[in-house]
Amino acid sequence: MARKQPLIVGIGGTLAQNSSTARLLKHALDKCEEAGAQTRLFTANALELPFYAPGRELASSAASTLVAAMREADAIILSSPGYHGSISGLIKNALDYTEEMAEDSRPYFDGLPVGLIAAGSGWQGANTTVAALRSIVHALRGWPTPLAIALNSRQPLFDAEGQLVATQVDEQIRAMAGQITHFLERARPPVAA
Repeated sequence: MARKQPLIVGIGGTLAQNSSTARLLKHALDKCEEAGAQTRLFTANALELPFYAPGRELASSAASTLVAAMREADAIILSSPGYHGSISGLIKNALDYTEEMAEDSRPYFDGLPVGLIAAGSGWQGANTTVAALRSIVHALRGWPTPLAIALNSRQPLFDAEGQLVATQVDEQIRAMAGQITHFLERARPPVAA
């Protein structure tokens, strides 16, 4: 019996060019691909969605695409900047769209491993943002990975070409991606080829 290739959906970043949280998210998805997963990335303009309005028909094709990907996902990675001690409005609004999944056979992120990345202009913002992400994932019935990535964006993370230069961060992201793929290997039954 062959296993289907798991889908890991990454949601995060900012609208700023060269967003460190978007770059870190992409790096994490690359590590998941190396482990055999397929990935989908939602960042920047793909997250510039109308404010979520419960009970209203989805107002944009981008919102419909995001909800469809979250429904299909076997795992999620969230990456947010630390804005005033919590996640950004861009990420919060994207996560509000999970309400479209409330009545699904698998509601919200129920049973999914969820990796967390936060970067703040200082350690306090990064750590409080990770705590906020954990709380949100619990509310969405997901399983936050034991290792979450909290980074101080005042420290150099990338070179001029956008390559991650912080070796310890690369190791942390690789470990978090490994936790996600390990969870998927143990949690999902084999399916027929």
